[in-house]
Amino acid sequence: MPNLVNRLVSEEYQQSFQQAEGLLIVSLAGLSVEESEGLRSALDDAGARLRMVRNSLARRVLAEGGYEVGEDVFAGNVAIAFGSAEAAIQAAKVFTAPELKKTGKVQVRAGVLEARLLDAADAAALAGVPDKDTLRSKIVGCIQGPLRGLASVLQGNQGALARVLQAHADKQEG
Repeated sequence: MPNLVNRLVSEEYQQSFQQAEGLLIVSLAGLSVEESEGLRSALDDAGARLRMVRNSLARRVLAEGGYEVGEDVFAGNVAIAFGSAEAAIQAAKVFTAPELKKTGKVQVRAGVLEARLLDAADAAALAGVPDKDTLRSKIVGCIQGPLRGLASVLQGNQGALARVLQAHADKQEG
């Protein structure tokens, strides 16, 4: 019977992790129920799901998917947050929030983003990546800046010409 249970759990992990564009492997040590629920709620708002995993099964499923992670990553109470690439980035921001860092109960150990295995430092660095809306506004600003400068230069020449012509007209009247 345990083999059947392990097989079913492995298949569920496989489905969940293959559909995800990004995932973060985190250790959860000593979280209270309230803290755990708050964390799950914040991750749900970010679009990610958090799942406590059986270490050996999750490691095997990731290895079958081409991601060889060390045994130290899957030691202790381990959970995996997964979802779209944007959700994984938002989950990294949740896990590296100052409130959680202060308690030291949550630690990012590894991650996968768009079929690339990330170590602990790279996975935690995802928190510094701006969201899509911020990136879009920066791109628009980069595109709009030179155009705005060109428009002001062109307008400046016409304005200067108009002032010269007005000064010339004023001089002739006087």
